[in-house]
Amino acid sequence: MSEQFRTEEFSVNGEELLAKVKELIRQGNIRRVVIKDKTGRILVEFPLTIGVVGIALAPVLAAVGAIAALVTEATIVVEKNEE
Repeated sequence: MSEQFRTEEFSVNGEELLAKVKELIRQGNIRRVVIKDKTGRILVEFPLTIGVVGIALAPVLAAVGAIAALVTEATIVVEKNEE
């Protein structure tokens, strides 16, 4: 049986980017996050596996924070597991 997932997109400004990514991770059931700039170019893409918490996320969140400082608008694309 293949795993089912759905995709959601969120448009945020640079200041909101890190907070939104943290919020989405806390919600759980996310398998992948892609951050794009306002032209649609992928800036960063990272998978999230079950059990990745705390210190394992620190490098990812640091990268998202650096991107947030550089962009004025971004789109977060999230793949979520179907429940």
